[in-house]
Amino acid sequence: MASPDSLSIAQARRVALAAQGFSNRARRFTRAPFDAALDRLHVLQIDSVNVFARSHYLPVFSRHGAYETAQLDGALWTSGAFTEYWAHEAAFIRLEDRPLFAWRMADFEARYAERAEGLADELRQVREMLADGAPRRVRELETQQRERRGPWWDWSDTKRAVELLFATGEVVSVGREQFERRYALAEHAIPEVAGVRMPRAEAQRALIERASASLGVATLADLADYHRMSAREAAAAIRDGEDEGVLIPVQVEGWTNSRGTPVAAWLHRDAQVPSRLAPNALLTPFDPVVWFRPRAERLFDFHYRIEIYTPKEKRQYGYYCLPLLIQGRLVGRLDLKADRRAQALLVQAAWQEAAAPPHTAEAAVALLREAAVWQGLDEVRAAPVGNLPLPERFAA
Repeated sequence: MASPDSLSIAQARRVALAAQGFSNRARRFTRAPFDAALDRLHVLQIDSVNVFARSHYLPVFSRHGAYETAQLDGALWTSGAFTEYWAHEAAFIRLEDRPLFAWRMADFEARYAERAEGLADELRQVREMLADGAPRRVRELETQQRERRGPWWDWSDTKRAVELLFATGEVVSVGREQFERRYALAEHAIPEVAGVRMPRAEAQRALIERASASLGVATLADLADYHRMSAREAAAAIRDGEDEGVLIPVQVEGWTNSRGTPVAAWLHRDAQVPSRLAPNALLTPFDPVVWFRPRAERLFDFHYRIEIYTPKEKRQYGYYCLPLLIQGRLVGRLDLKADRRAQALLVQAAWQEAAAPPHTAEAAVALLREAAVWQGLDEVRAAPVGNLPLPERFAA
């Protein structure tokens, strides 16, 4: 079927959600729903906040429902199929895709050349200590008290050195303990790809194609943001993708600049345009559906900001609000916290948009029950904060 040359905004939303792995089918447990989700997303962003659940667990739950997080941990950390790198922010990627970021490693090396000179002793020490092949956390690499502190989040010089080596690709993370990375030399941990260096332009073309497949329909800014590429280099890769027939130019209703001129957009050649697609889901703040805030606004008319770093008295919606997807629209946000001692999922605030459908509260209750069961919690308790009315207390 020929690709359309224009999409309504409703069609664009369905294209985007289909590309992201959402469906209308009832979600049910499968042994390993991870492969489908990770293939769709290409990157799984990691974040340290654990108020409700670790962020990288949520995209699989959002798309497939409850599953055993230990199985995902096994797939990510012990199967040998995945690794961690700066692919968006810190993120899991398939091991075979690591060479696609060799250009970023080279950029980090050039950017931090002067910093590396100042950390020469620490870099040598880290290399020597990891030379025996045993993974170590930063505290196990530090040989003296942290008297010298650098400007990076009050990191020690050893931490700065190890993170520099991680950024330039010489060191990799081989798991986490209490969410602290355990480091090893890449040549020991992932010898099959450690020395592979894909040419910059070729790698960026591949990344733009993957971003396009994951987004379905996207602007230059959307495609560049997916793997944090410069607009100039993304534009060059888009031109190549267009010439090869991978990216199809398309106009999307309402996607205009400040002058009212249509913004260029591209549809991936394999993108589906579903006639109906209206999933319900809770999303992590770091889900690709919402992580690029201008796209979330343009696609869903949903203004979203995470308020973790906002002083409590200035927060509008809550500390850790999860976007609420109802019938394929972003129509609310829930500030969640898991109280594991009380075995309760706490809804500290619940909000809905003016255009939320009438059954939003009912759908939110169903999602909250599912989320509580997934996290091994017995009940849901909702505070009377916000404009989305939820029962004060209900069983999972």
